[in-house]
Amino acid sequence: MSDLWNSGAAATATPQMAALSLLLAFGLAQAIGAVYVWTFRGMSYSIGLVHSMVIGATVAAMLMLAIGNSIAAGIGIAGGLALVRFRTALRDPRDMMFVFAALGVGIASGLGAHAVAVLGTVLFSLAVFTMTLSEFGSQRRFDGLLRFTLPVSSSEVDVMAQLRQHSKFVALVTLREVAQGQAMEHAYQVRLSDPKHRTALLQGLERIPGIQDVSLLLQEPTVEL
Repeated sequence: MSDLWNSGAAATATPQMAALSLLLAFGLAQAIGAVYVWTFRGMSYSIGLVHSMVIGATVAAMLMLAIGNSIAAGIGIAGGLALVRFRTALRDPRDMMFVFAALGVGIASGLGAHAVAVLGTVLFSLAVFTMTLSEFGSQRRFDGLLRFTLPVSSSEVDVMAQLRQHSKFVALVTLREVAQGQAMEHAYQVRLSDPKHRTALLQGLERIPGIQDVSLLLQEPTVEL
């Protein structure tokens, strides 16, 4: 029985191979962490999550190197990890995928599948960049809600000229009387031709005679408080 148990003993990795696997896991996990930082959108940013990706990948590679082909080592490490309770809740499924990718890189590196680890990191990074730049899956049609008050006697020609200059699409949401019928409150949903035009749009509207209370409420779909 002992011979059968020991027949799966791990082939000891050479120091050079172990160092290569650990360093590869460390470097590729840093690349994944950098992609996460560059493509992050929102307010709930955590530097601890980025550090966890790099550290987790290195630990995963170390465990794979320690297990090798040994059944006994695998069962022992699995039993030890079962005693650890990970209670950290990731609020964004996207964060979970980054952590899982970092662990996958560590496992592949530890098992000696270095080509798989490198190619997997490249493909994962390209997929993230592509979906981020193309806003894949986004249903957002408007960038924000524009509100202002205009006297009844004022013409809307100048207002529409500013909106057409800085926006790709404009839709009137509400129009109601204020100031005992002396003015009208306008609310438009706007999609800007360039996010940098926000300030120019507001400044252009504020120069129109009689306009008051100009405000632009931005609609950021990835903001999480």
